Amino acid sequence: MNLAMVLAMVVGGMPDRVLIGDRETGMTAVDLRSRALAGAERLRKAGARRLVYLGPNGPAFPVALFAATYAETPFLPLNYRLGDAQLDEVMSRQESPLVVTDTPGRVSGAETIGVEEFLTLPTATDSSAAAETVDPDSPAVLLMTSGTTAAPKSAVLRHRNLTAYLFGSVEFGSVPDTDATLVSVPPYHIAAVANALSNLYSGRRVVHLDAFTPGGWLDTVERQRVTHAMVVPTMLARIVAELRTRGTGGPASLKSISYGGAKIAPEVIEEALRLFPDTGFVNAYGLTETASSIAVLGPDDHRAALTGTDPDVRARLGSVGRALPSVEIEVRDEEGRPCPAGVVGDIVVRGPQVAGEYLEAGSVLGDDGWFPTRDRGYLDAEGYLFVRGRADDTIIRGGENIAPAEIEDVLTGHPAVQECVVAGVPDVEWGQRIGAFVVLRPGARAEAEELRTWVRERLRGSKTPDHVLFVEEFPTTPTGKVLRRELVGRVRQDGPVTG
Repeated sequence: MNLAMVLAMVVGGMPDRVLIGDRETGMTAVDLRSRALAGAERLRKAGARRLVYLGPNGPAFPVALFAATYAETPFLPLNYRLGDAQLDEVMSRQESPLVVTDTPGRVSGAETIGVEEFLTLPTATDSSAAAETVDPDSPAVLLMTSGTTAAPKSAVLRHRNLTAYLFGSVEFGSVPDTDATLVSVPPYHIAAVANALSNLYSGRRVVHLDAFTPGGWLDTVERQRVTHAMVVPTMLARIVAELRTRGTGGPASLKSISYGGAKIAPEVIEEALRLFPDTGFVNAYGLTETASSIAVLGPDDHRAALTGTDPDVRARLGSVGRALPSVEIEVRDEEGRPCPAGVVGDIVVRGPQVAGEYLEAGSVLGDDGWFPTRDRGYLDAEGYLFVRGRADDTIIRGGENIAPAEIEDVLTGHPAVQECVVAGVPDVEWGQRIGAFVVLRPGARAEAEELRTWVRERLRGSKTPDHVLFVEEFPTTPTGKVLRRELVGRVRQDGPVTG
């Protein structure tokens, strides 16, 4: 199976349904196919071996995705916020690219076409052999890893990986034509690719919001009668704050809000559930290398955790849910053996949607197909997965391995703390010391030593933060991941705040 066949199914089953943009003027399935075929012809004329997308969220993104599919060329959406040096380095790796971009002046040494010109190429209708000729094992999408701690790598997602995710999690043509989803994640993120495919396959209209503001997001939901939305935790926190300021609840049209990509404070999701009492919340956990979600915490799980009295059930509000039916998830110890329930170890995953492959390094799958996610976490007795952070985030203080999430959970229990991040700060004597970076609740006050004492009383002394730094907000990537190295750099510049 390949992505061209997916689009052929949609055109055959829902040809005239508006699937992208405004309900009255948007793009139908037939429109999408004809524009994608035109884009594919432009790729062939350019002799391109890769289609690079360097632009914002919008209709050109899915058109470019399927144009690359029809041309049997990998699709590479790039971060349009990259610095010039970073962009030049990434582009230097690309073989004969055609670049679809709204900023052609930023790209040198490659043929470019403007976003609007790309969308208005003479349309085509001949797709007679397109679906049959695309090799399911060929690369469909390339995505640059975030590179928050190292140079980004090119993750390879083949047609079989993406279609396995799609068929394992979405029912074809399953939604009414009144459904609409608001996509505000950046186009170079796996969530954007997954949203484009899953909403198309289900028949749900996609509305793109490129520049996120909480007020603009809420207004767009109201104006477009949006029923579904996907956000990163930072966005959800800001939406909650905006509703608190407005003194209103969430828009009534929203049936579902999904979130993921980073850790979320329990207080934020609890308040969101109260502000959106009739909305189902979904926490999705996945990676670029797994072609999107591998575990989901569904709406019933959220409400049960919010209202339940069983501590184990309530704790699941901090989990990412259970594995999708098409994948297996294990947590393993240092010897590679499965950990008992509740014991933290390395998270590994296996299934047909799992790619685990990079252009620069090849496949990193084990001989038995298991992919090491580099995340740490544990499974509870019912199979709910709790992610405790990246293995690279582990603090090694005087030879002791310390999980930042354990300290973060304690600190967020303090009544003055809204959010916190814990990270290792380089130290000559100890190797690393513990740095805690804290955002206080509006109007709240707390002293560094007060927070140190709070942690010491609940965890042993070796897990007490050596440094406490109060910040207004955390530096993040556009997908909501906290840039811990930038926070650590502030400690080195400012010196220790305490002990």
